[in-house]
Amino acid sequence: MSDLAKRLRDLHSADRPLVLPNVWDARTAQVFAATGFPALATPSSGIAESLGHTDQQGAPVEEMFAAAARIAGAVDVPVTVDAEAGYGLPAKEFAARLLDTGAVGCNLEDSALPASGLVPVDEQVRWLSDVREAAPELVINARVDVYLHGGTTDEAVQRSIAYLGAGADCVYPILAPGEAAIAELVERVPGPVNVLFTPDGPSLPRLAELGVARVTFGGGLYHAMIDAVRGMAERIAAGASPYGDE
Repeated sequence: MSDLAKRLRDLHSADRPLVLPNVWDARTAQVFAATGFPALATPSSGIAESLGHTDQQGAPVEEMFAAAARIAGAVDVPVTVDAEAGYGLPAKEFAARLLDTGAVGCNLEDSALPASGLVPVDEQVRWLSDVREAAPELVINARVDVYLHGGTTDEAVQRSIAYLGAGADCVYPILAPGEAAIAELVERVPGPVNVLFTPDGPSLPRLAELGVARVTFGGGLYHAMIDAVRGMAERIAAGASPYGDE
């Protein structure tokens, strides 16, 4: 196992949550790494949109891997990649190409991209098991999309347990609806739980109190940056300073 992979895996068992800013290019990676974050994540939406494509595997796989390589090569901390549903690649090819970027971890979601709905549990378990077999060192964060499709916490727990059994290091029930659901997931899931930070959700200190192991931001930081750029565009169009100092 590489040193970076070991560092990322060990960070999931620390006494406080692993907070992973989601960076979309080499420069944003450098900024967050220089601030002291011990590891970084990427957002599929931020990278795809910054390259002129759509999320949900709308970007060419070559471009997504190339972006991951630029990010991983720009910093000396572990990088984990939002690899969506694996880009439709066979597990062995996917794992090899991902590790070739220099990344040491990935998200793999159970939405049936590019179709709709969820991948059947047994099918997703086989996929995760195949990726684990192909890359024993890879830190796998299995995204559980139950809540995106109107499912329940019981369903999220069942899938989480199955994915951990298939070799995932962490599970990510994205958009868990509030503190009660987060607390229940942490209590019932026998492994690290990743929570998406949202502006109207629990604070970082509160997530730590709830026992969350990992916090990510998805495309939130990228979209906040786009909102700031949009504001500058509107101020310039109105004849004002883009910097808001008039």
